[in-house]
Amino acid sequence: MDRLVVRGGKRLRGTVAIAGNKNAAGPALAAALLTEEPVVVGRVPEVQDVAVFRGILEGLGAEVLRREDGSWEVRSRGVHSRRVDPELGRKIRMSLLCAGPLLARFGEAVFPPPGGDVIGRRRIDTHLLAFAQLGARIEAGRDGYRLRASKLRGAEILLDEMSVTATENALMAAVLAEGTTVLRNAASEPHVQDLCHLLVRMGASIEGIGTNRLVIHGVERLHGASYELGPDYLEVGSFIGLAAVTGSTLRLRDCRPEEHEMTRIMFGRLGVEWTVDGSDIVVPGEQRLEVVDDHGHALPKIDDAPWPGFPADLISIATVVATQARGAVLIHEKLYESRLYFVDRLISMGARIVLCDPHRAVVIGPSRLYGQNLVSPDIRAGMALLIAALCAEGQSVIDNASQIGRGYEHIAERLSALGADVSVA
Repeated sequence: MDRLVVRGGKRLRGTVAIAGNKNAAGPALAAALLTEEPVVVGRVPEVQDVAVFRGILEGLGAEVLRREDGSWEVRSRGVHSRRVDPELGRKIRMSLLCAGPLLARFGEAVFPPPGGDVIGRRRIDTHLLAFAQLGARIEAGRDGYRLRASKLRGAEILLDEMSVTATENALMAAVLAEGTTVLRNAASEPHVQDLCHLLVRMGASIEGIGTNRLVIHGVERLHGASYELGPDYLEVGSFIGLAAVTGSTLRLRDCRPEEHEMTRIMFGRLGVEWTVDGSDIVVPGEQRLEVVDDHGHALPKIDDAPWPGFPADLISIATVVATQARGAVLIHEKLYESRLYFVDRLISMGARIVLCDPHRAVVIGPSRLYGQNLVSPDIRAGMALLIAALCAEGQSVIDNASQIGRGYEHIAERLSALGADVSVA
């Protein structure tokens, strides 16, 4: 899917089956490296990043099987390598997640600098500091990292940033460490919670799940287990944004509505509303999008923060929604210094946006958008541009669309089923 051709301006209608959380799939599959027994993971999304991660696991010697019910079974009894394939590892950020399990089970892990979206500097120091406090020796070079430990021991660890992948790596290393680990300033996103619940099913002892303080009592061994991933809350937010800007009525099925309260607050500042029907979210059509000023007619802002704050990965989507809302709003992306650079493409489509600095942009709406030739720079900006193209007049061509496929399952086919005019070229 290198190129998408989009003819915008159509109302969409229908039900969206939300895929499993891509960011939960990586750590869940990596956790299978911690045991010789089979681990079965359900609701694994069919996205490119997960396919690459499968190749990494198989390169280590694990068997990865797709079962008839769509779940994945990972058998790690035959793991023979401690080295992540350098070429595959540089393609995706989640390749980092092999480090904790390999170190915990085999006492060694070798991995390259990880890949992933180019949205600014993405340090791995937090991972290395956590491993060092558990007793690992670290060798770092231009080509990657080697971790070694004869025995990991529990420790009091204060993460220097609330990093999701560092929390997950520290968790997977600590579950087999000797003694108790207290992990403070831990991330608590839904996919971190999914990993915790899977590890508990595998025999781990973890207290404080869903909080920023995790207590892990090390055990001698883990066993096999089955677990179904939760829905991708970033996909849910993306489809809410899509429905809002295209005036469409969409039902988002089985999406844990309780996980979207902060998204409701932030999107509500742009006039976006929805209702909850059991485990579904229903976005009504033809909403009147209008910016809600802060008290005293002050300019409101949409900003990101660690969970349960507004997810950084939805900032791009919120920016597109803001172009269609009457009024002005400040977008403040606090985490990554290159995330907002994609707004030049929205400006070329007719959006009125002032990029104040790498982290802040003022959006004045509503703007009539027009189809353009576009390039997807990363997963979330790519999806944001696709949403913009679907509400624009005329035809847009999105190159490098495979970036979108890294995080959104069969997106062209699913949009077409809702009535969108999207084709793969």
